[in-house]
Amino acid sequence: MKPVGPIPAAFAKQQGELTIGGIAVSELAAQIGQTPFFAYDLDLATAQVERFRAAMPDEVHLHFAVKANPHPTVIKHLMKLTDGLDMASGGELERVRDCGANLAHVSFAGPGKRDQEIELAISLGATLNLESENEAARALAIGERLGVTPRLAVRVNPDFELKGSGMSMGGGAKPFGVDQERVPELAKILIAGGADWRGFHIYSGSQSLDPDAIAESQRASIALAADLAHAIGEAPKSVNLGGGFGIPYTANDKPLDVESVGKSLSHSLSERDAILKDTQFMIELGRWLIGEAGVYVAQILDRKLSKGELFLVTDGGMHHHLAASGNFGMVMKRNYPVAIASKMGAEAVESATIVGPLCTPLDRLAADIAVPRAKIGDYVAVFASGAYGLSASPVNFLSHPIASEIVVKGGKITI
Repeated sequence: MKPVGPIPAAFAKQQGELTIGGIAVSELAAQIGQTPFFAYDLDLATAQVERFRAAMPDEVHLHFAVKANPHPTVIKHLMKLTDGLDMASGGELERVRDCGANLAHVSFAGPGKRDQEIELAISLGATLNLESENEAARALAIGERLGVTPRLAVRVNPDFELKGSGMSMGGGAKPFGVDQERVPELAKILIAGGADWRGFHIYSGSQSLDPDAIAESQRASIALAADLAHAIGEAPKSVNLGGGFGIPYTANDKPLDVESVGKSLSHSLSERDAILKDTQFMIELGRWLIGEAGVYVAQILDRKLSKGELFLVTDGGMHHHLAASGNFGMVMKRNYPVAIASKMGAEAVESATIVGPLCTPLDRLAADIAVPRAKIGDYVAVFASGAYGLSASPVNFLSHPIASEIVVKGGKITI
């Protein structure tokens, strides 16, 4: 049998039927009227923000990376608790605008921005994190045509990467950002062109559970920002240090020691070059804020044996939760934290592979795991599902119904 990932602390010790935000999954399913569904407990997200604030230096701002979970209620909740929002598309920009966000505290990154997206960002007063010299020229031209001073920062492709990260975003040849040696010349062009030059976005990797690696990446980013500022001859108003904070997904993953990261960052900031003394530093986080607050719930439709192996067939699968199936950037497929939600804490008496309804062998939520005896009608829970879940999945594949998304806060449900 294969292990599953660690169930988040808020759910790990539950017995009997799983509750999310104090509400049983069967009650949630009844109120929604269907399975599968994603449920996001916003009280858990609030607790993560509070933990970040307690661990990090007061001078560091916290931004929510909307790409992790663009549900409007999640956005509205976290934009009230954080200092800004980070976008990855014009669609996300429109969504946060419609949520009533303060666009002066919004940034927009991405290597392939359309002219209409650049125009939207400039007209709304958002900061564009420029990914190339061509994009910079287009932004300056659009700003001039609109008669609006564009707020422009440069996304830097640093020579280093975040070691041990799930996805490397910096170091070597990358589609993201401007190579660090070309940044000073570009920044000078932006300043001479009359832009409101904001500074740097330095994002070197994501999904790291190594506090020392994150601390070293942050230290290197601060030092790089100072070197670039001296080469430009002007201090940046802000430096986005990126994110990289990971959460446990698979067996042997350990929670990130955020407090250790905060101590190291305090030290790095206290020793920063004087040219950065008035610079605002920020960290953008997505999955670390909302990932463990989310649970994906499906219902068992069938029990079947094949060559002695038990399959539990559910109404959910990779079309809703690509990451849990192991097909979203996972090199070796390992089991997410999964449980029979109707029987939390019950003794495991059989081995089963949990699959979805799609006619592809890729549609697998857990492989060869120990479970209590599960019957048709029982619920399956996939934890750590609050980030990169439904919005990162091929929802139209085979035209199955889309999963619902609900938000739970203070014991109340929002569909």
